[in-house]
Amino acid sequence: MRFTDELKELTKDSWELSLNHPFVKGIVDGDLPLSIFKNYIMQDIYYLKHYGKVHAFAAAHADDFHVAASLAEKAKNTAEAELTVHKEHAEILEITDEDIANFKPAPTAYAYTSHLYRASLSGSLAQIVAAMLPCYWLYADIGMTYKDAKPEKEIYQNWLNMYASDWFQDSTQEMIDLLDELVEQLGDTEKEKVKEQFIIAKEYELAFWEMSYTFETWLSEKKKAETTV
Repeated sequence: MRFTDELKELTKDSWELSLNHPFVKGIVDGDLPLSIFKNYIMQDIYYLKHYGKVHAFAAAHADDFHVAASLAEKAKNTAEAELTVHKEHAEILEITDEDIANFKPAPTAYAYTSHLYRASLSGSLAQIVAAMLPCYWLYADIGMTYKDAKPEKEIYQNWLNMYASDWFQDSTQEMIDLLDELVEQLGDTEKEKVKEQFIIAKEYELAFWEMSYTFETWLSEKKKAETTV
């Protein structure tokens, strides 16, 4: 069994919950309220800005020039493609300059990006790639699982199409293959650290759906809102 297959097996419960979360099912069925999707898009734009930086950290840790170049290019291509789509979504969802100016990341979005930076500080390329991989892999899996879905809202169809596209599927497979190659020379102790990075990141992927779906906010803001009702 490949190392990445083992990771997928270790996170199968979280994976199943992610594929069938009401947020995802709402996109597939086309009935997810646009207010929820708008919340997700704003949080994801924040996430992707930091995700791109973590790719740069990974490239800097690569001893092999070709791996470093690939990671740097992947950061550029992935960020540009996803942020372009998100910009189109922002126009459709009428995200205003005021929305952007007043934006504050939800606790889960902040914690997830912090986890990625923590992996970057580990000094291990394998750990960094492991922390980044669930984002690629889960979205690619969603794209293929629901590639035949036909949600009525065009914005949801475009979202699914992007992750089912050949370029995203190929990019994901490259990251899977890279992690398998990186762990070949690692000892058991380091492999356990790599597993931990992947498992935690996968839990954050699931939490990201829940965060978006429930309009998660900081506790002080929640308490303030409750007292003003």
